[in-house]
Amino acid sequence: MVRLIPAIVSSFALSASALSLGTRAERSSEVGKKWVGWGSIKNAFIFGDSYTQTGFDYTQTQPSAANPFGNPTYPGWTSSNGPNWVSYLTFKYNASSLLTYNLAYGGATVDASLVTPYIPSVKSLKDQVESQFIPGYTGASSKVKWTGDNSIFAIWIGINDIGNSYWKGANETAVLNGKIFDVISSLVNKIYTAGGRNYVFINVPPLDRTPLIVPQGESAVSASKADVAAWNQKVVDLAKALKTKDGANVWVYDSNKSFGEVIDNPKSHPGSAGLKNTTGYCTAYQNGTPAQNTFDASCGVPVNQYFWLNNLHPTSAIHEVVAKGVADLLSAGPQSL
Repeated sequence: MVRLIPAIVSSFALSASALSLGTRAERSSEVGKKWVGWGSIKNAFIFGDSYTQTGFDYTQTQPSAANPFGNPTYPGWTSSNGPNWVSYLTFKYNASSLLTYNLAYGGATVDASLVTPYIPSVKSLKDQVESQFIPGYTGASSKVKWTGDNSIFAIWIGINDIGNSYWKGANETAVLNGKIFDVISSLVNKIYTAGGRNYVFINVPPLDRTPLIVPQGESAVSASKADVAAWNQKVVDLAKALKTKDGANVWVYDSNKSFGEVIDNPKSHPGSAGLKNTTGYCTAYQNGTPAQNTFDASCGVPVNQYFWLNNLHPTSAIHEVVAKGVADLLSAGPQSL
């Protein structure tokens, strides 16, 4: 049976504050010299929400060459009715044996004190970094030996921050998200101080095209679209600021673009070519199915031919597109941004 984390129903929000992660600018060529290549990366530390979660418990079995996820069993607990982008990156689009420490948690916001998650037990990005990564993987008590050269740090966050606050209006969300990105900046600085040097940021997909928002009408669609665009600009700003730090290599993967491409034309990417329905979802499938290709006659086509599993979470196809895109970026070397 495909294992599925509970669906998290969201809304949306945004921001616009400049970030300062460093002052000494480095030329792109200088940063590139410090990159050892995707094929030499041995460890991936991952942070995020339900789009990223696989159910890893950092206190339990650790990743190994024989079991790159550590726990739980592949593909783990996902929201995609099968492998998600972390699964594909680790097992299909890896360029070497990749050990993945996936601290992402379904429903996560950046900081629960700024945007409240759907239940109090959700581990925010702040929790993932400060309460799990720092005590578990830094200093003398680190559960694994890793270096800045042989590790990447990937963050895909913002869907729930935006979803839980966009309706407050641009003036309020601008202030709120300024605070949110200050927190993200602080957390990235903590990872950098611990030795992290290679960073992948994934921006927020087009929430305005989800089956959650579209039925709410043009006002909700336009508001969420504008907020996502503003958030995604701040992701770029964050990445540019981080890149000025000594030895930092940075990539930004544009999930907003690839989601839009696949929704418009599934054949635009090999991993999504089999999709038949990219705008709706079937209620018979929305809470997960026994297999990735389960077919219910009421749905018209098997679950893996739907882009959307439910009103917010996509199926595995677009996750494969994201994983391949991230791997392609890493293979090409640090972005100039």
